[in-house]
Amino acid sequence: MQQRLWRPDWPCPVGQILGANRRGPGDPTYRVDDDGSHWRGIRTPEGVGALRVVTRAAAGEVEATAWGPGAGWLLERLPAMLGADDDWTGFEARHPVVEQAWRNHPHWRIGRTGLVLEALVPAVIEQKVTGQEAFLGFRRLVRRYGERAPGPHPDLWVQPDAATLTTVPSWEWLAMRIDGARSRTLVGAARVAGSLERTTGVDHPEADRRLRSLPGVGVWTSAETRVRAHGDPDAVSFGDYHVAKDVGWALTGQPVDDTGLAEILQNWPGHRYRVQALLGLDAIRRPRRGPRMAPRTHLPG
Repeated sequence: MQQRLWRPDWPCPVGQILGANRRGPGDPTYRVDDDGSHWRGIRTPEGVGALRVVTRAAAGEVEATAWGPGAGWLLERLPAMLGADDDWTGFEARHPVVEQAWRNHPHWRIGRTGLVLEALVPAVIEQKVTGQEAFLGFRRLVRRYGERAPGPHPDLWVQPDAATLTTVPSWEWLAMRIDGARSRTLVGAARVAGSLERTTGVDHPEADRRLRSLPGVGVWTSAETRVRAHGDPDAVSFGDYHVAKDVGWALTGQPVDDTGLAEILQNWPGHRYRVQALLGLDAIRRPRRGPRMAPRTHLPG
């Protein structure tokens, strides 16, 4: 066990920032205790680790405890994970709705894990399916092929490593409700995991180009990965079922498509994701009508 007390220079909302890495309420790699502490099971370049983070608001401190071979790596990168490197230079509200959302969440930042495969795997699983189906597939993958995180938490897990992903047979992917298109993308990504991790050392447009050169990784998957792994403030989730409609409704009063979303977000060059996220944090969404999309039933498992 190793510990670190970090004093950020702003009131850091740990759950709001770290929670971007939580993939559904049942994510086995992310747990929240009743006392408000956040746990993450993480595979670092130095080995698996468990991280517990809790805010000591009265002291203006963040207390972190880590276990396992990756403990030192996790504690060293704690500030980056909680948004210390997030650069707001050049951002202006430019719209009363964005301005109000910013006022409501003035201390939110974009965290950066520096772990590309960790962010990419659940993003691929979430491609073109309902959240319910995606979260189920991710849980099954982690519990069947991942491993228990070190430390005292009774039910914290770590994603499988790249080598393990390449050995999962096709029928097992289907049993986890992950179809062939997505499983092929996951296996292909695992085979070049080292190259993917090196994208954290290049600028955001180049990282996007390299990620999208991987078969099965498009605009949406790249953006979802870059936001979490690279801390990219411009990584808009084009192609999302809800984002364009919700942002359009919030800023113009009408739902729009991806083309309309791109036109709207031209007012925030370099910070387009920041607008998307602030509106999401403020729960500004278009009215939902009609039945929800149903999960598919033709897959085994």
